[in-house]
This record gives sequence, structure tokens and C-alpha cells, in this order.
Amino acid sequence: MAWRDLYCGEPRAEQVGERLIVAGWADTRRDHGGLVFIDLRDHTGKVQLVVNPEHAPDAAAVAHEIRNEFVLQAEGQLVARAPEAVNPNLPTGAVELQVERLSILSRSTPLPFQLDEENVDEALRLKYRWLDMRRDRMQHNLRLSHTVISAIRRTMDDLSFVDVWTPSMTRGTPEGARDFLTPVRLQPGTFFALAQSPQLYKQLCMVGGVDRYYQIATCWRDEDLRADRQFEFRQLDLEMAFVEREDVLDVLEQCVVASFASLGREEPERPFPRLTYSEAIARYGTDKPDLRYGLEIQDATEVTRQSGFGVFAGAPCVRFLVAPRPFSRAELARLEEVAKEWGAKGLAYLVVDESGEVRSPIAKFLSDRELASFQAPRGSTVLFAAGEEPLVARVLGGLRVHLGRELDLAPDGAEAFHWVVDFPLFEQHEESEGWTFMHHPFTAPVAGQEEWDESNPVDVQGQHYDLIWNGWELGSGSIRIHDVALQRKIFRTMGLGEEEADAKFGFLLDALAMGAPPHGGFAMGIDRFVARMAGEPDIRQVTAFPKVASGFDPLTGAPTPIPDVVLAELGIKALPKSD
Repeated sequence: MAWRDLYCGEPRAEQVGERLIVAGWADTRRDHGGLVFIDLRDHTGKVQLVVNPEHAPDAAAVAHEIRNEFVLQAEGQLVARAPEAVNPNLPTGAVELQVERLSILSRSTPLPFQLDEENVDEALRLKYRWLDMRRDRMQHNLRLSHTVISAIRRTMDDLSFVDVWTPSMTRGTPEGARDFLTPVRLQPGTFFALAQSPQLYKQLCMVGGVDRYYQIATCWRDEDLRADRQFEFRQLDLEMAFVEREDVLDVLEQCVVASFASLGREEPERPFPRLTYSEAIARYGTDKPDLRYGLEIQDATEVTRQSGFGVFAGAPCVRFLVAPRPFSRAELARLEEVAKEWGAKGLAYLVVDESGEVRSPIAKFLSDRELASFQAPRGSTVLFAAGEEPLVARVLGGLRVHLGRELDLAPDGAEAFHWVVDFPLFEQHEESEGWTFMHHPFTAPVAGQEEWDESNPVDVQGQHYDLIWNGWELGSGSIRIHDVALQRKIFRTMGLGEEEADAKFGFLLDALAMGAPPHGGFAMGIDRFVARMAGEPDIRQVTAFPKVASGFDPLTGAPTPIPDVVLAELGIKALPKSD
């Protein structure tokens, strides 16, 4: 290449004596009273430049102008460093470039932060993301993302999947989140919705005979931004015809294993463990448990039916977990606040000290049989929750996650992948007395459960499955409905009449009525997966240009108001801001 012969991190001792051209950013500049040393950096690393005014006076004059982050090109001979000057911490530390020609290709204004500066405000980092991207952390994460996605693509190719692009602008359908809407100038007052997922398109690919579809799809959801959520995100989206659940799970496991292999990491063992939804809730209080540590929730409902402690005796569900240390009163007070955040009114406990003595205001109300059933060893604390089953699961599940983090219970380097399967097909709607879908309305019921009371489908299980890694839900999938009559029944159970169902999903119903094969699929959050692979706490650190929690883009200043004249063309009028 005309601009450089090698990347900055590539020169080695065996190339000593060669004449080389390198180019990159000035990382540091040191003037030693004549000799000028410059660390030149690119994404591969650093190489030291040495400018001697006696050998290269023109280059020395240029060197005195240089400041951090100037873009430079240097030409000269690669030489070995003196033994006492070797830097063992750098791959290029045994050599340096004796500069004969030095050019400033681009200058830099004063920086808003230094690239080696720690604890830079994230909003500032995102405003100047192009600077942040020069840091080792972002370079590592973006290139790791590329490596992982390349491994996934190779796996999908090897398994005969076909990469099919699907539209981003589609019809809004109920998929669990708010749509981002796109107005249409040619039809003022009408809107496309940006696809929350390619769900319906990939099912239509199955009806169309594609058989094995996939894409790394960009999706949009108008949700509150969190550590694992952005307005726009990528997912590995796939669908397969003539399959059962295990076929789909096998494909995802192969993609995960291939991703680990591409990074030279120890591959997780297959097959990944399976937990039913009911097991996960009962044992861990959540449908995405972290299995790197135990701390399982245990049931005490029956043993406390005749308890002298009225809270337990009268509760429909009593469960507990045993923390592996005796907590102080101050620590218990903090844990009670955590429990209240999850909906508890208080927190009952038993502290068993190292001598075996039990300390608790409720101990005097409990029988020896009850105390023995709680299986609390010396040096531990039993934490209880009592009430309706969903509340109990939520409280103890939240406490379990909190304790796992605070007590550092997960072993270093441990990786725990598992599947959660056999979810309920329906759940009660939060804002009405009706029913809605647990996953999405295209999930098939478990074979043999196709008949249910449409007014009370409480016991119907769906063929829905989630992939969990260290407590993060990586994605979801299901075996789909391929029978049009069954799909209409799902819609009726959700309260959609025939006319409304045809208006919203007529194209899908027509397709299902024209020879739809049995099919199923999955969608895995690429950004979540890469964040976990990179050991990052949130997906912003593996996303090139993310938004902040408020939905604002510090880089571009978006979103911004649009002039009324433009909105009028689209048949839109913006309401004034309210307090």
C-alpha cells in the first residue's frame, strides 16, 4: 500500500535492517533534548519512532510540531533497540524506526479527553465517539463482534441456511413493544412501522419453500433503554421448516460453540441443560436464572401450614433461600429494602451463627419440625418470602441475584448456558381481564393441547424456548402455528374478532391457508451475546454509535424537531410540548 508497508503493531526483530513506511496516530511524543521519540499507534498496536536531527533535520523540524492524535506517516530503517531500552510489554518493544522522512497527514484540535484517561463521562465519550473508538477497549470490542458474527455466518452457511433480506418498513403488529412509525409522503396520514423483528416475513419464507432462512437483522423497538436494550439492535434471526424444538436448539448451540472457538476460548459443553419454565420459577424465581452458583429457592408451604407464625400459616405460598453467611442487623435491613423493591412488605429471616444458635424475632413461633426443615447450616442466614406465588418468586429471585453479586458467588471464568422451555402459552393481560401471549401470538401450543377454554386458557403450554447465559436472556424462539384454524383460535383467545384479525394479519392467514409446512425458529440478540463475550456490562460498549438512557444521541444531537412545512407534507401536525 502506498501509505504504509506494515501496521504499527507488526514490526519485529527479524525485519531489522528493512526500510519501512508506517502510518497512524501520534500516541505520545517525548523530546529528549535533540532526539524526539514518538509512539505511533493504530488498531494493531504501537511502534516507536526515533527522530534524530543530525540524520534527518527536516523530519526533526516536523516532529517538534506534533501533538497527540496527529495523523502521521513515517519512513525509515527498522533498527534494534539497545538492550537496556527494550520494552518487554510491547510486541514491537525490541525494535524502533529510525525516521528519515516524517509527514503530518492530519492535525488534531485539543482533545475533550485523553485516550488513556480513566472514568470519562459516558455522555462525553459518546459525543466524541470517533475518539472513543480509537481506544483499545472499543477496538477490541468491535473486532470481537466481527469475529463472532463471521463465525455465526460460517456456521449458518455450513448448515445450508439461506441469507434472505427482509424489509424494515412494514405493517405494525402486536409483538410486545411499541413501534417506531415512519410517515409516508405519497399517502399522507399513513405510516409504516419499523420492524420489531422479521417474524412474519420469516414465516412467509417457510410457506414460500425457502426451508432454512437466516439473517443478521436490524430491529427497532420503542422501549425504555437499559443495559441490554437499545432502540435499534441486531439479532441472529432464523427459521426452519419441517423441524421440532430440538432441531432449532441444536443450530443455536452450534452457533454459540463456533463463536467461542473463533476467539480461541474453551467451548461450552453440549447439549446445554434444559429447565422448564415452572422449574426455573420455583427454584430460582426467574425465567432467566444464573446457574453459575446454587442458592436455590426451596419450598416451605406445606411444612408451615400449621405454623405458629401467622404470616406463614395464612400465606398461599412460603419459600426460602439459604445464604452462605450470617448477616448482621444492618445487612438484613439493607436486604429488606431490596426485598421491598421487588414488592415484599417485609423480610422474615433466621440467622444461624457459627455455634449453631438461631437469632430471629420469628424463631419463637416456629416448631422444631419447621426449623429442621429449613436445612440451615452453621454460619448461614435463611431468608423467607410469603404471599401469592408470583410475588414470592419475584422477591426471592431478586434477592438471589442481589446476593449472587454481593457475595461474589459465581466462580471466576464460569460460563453457564441453558435453555428454559415449556412456557405457558398465555398470560393475563396487565391492563385488562383478558389474555395475551407469553411469547408472541404465532407460537404453537404443545402437541395434544390444541383444545382449550378460550375464556380461561390458564393451563395451556406453548412450544416456546429461551437461551440463557449467566443470567442474561440471549434470545427466544418457538415452534410456530402452521394451521390457519389454530392461528385464528389464538387470536380469538386474545380478544381479536375475525374482522380485526383479518385486518391486522390477513396476509399471514392467507399464507397459512395455502400449504404452510410445520416450522420453527429463533432470534438471538447479537449485541447481548457480543457484550457477554467481551465481558462488558452493557451493549453500549459493543455498539459503535449507541443512544443514552434518555433515547438521545449525543453524537448527532438526534432526535430533533422537524419543520411544520415538512410535517404538513406528511399529513402530520406536532402537538405542543406539555409539562
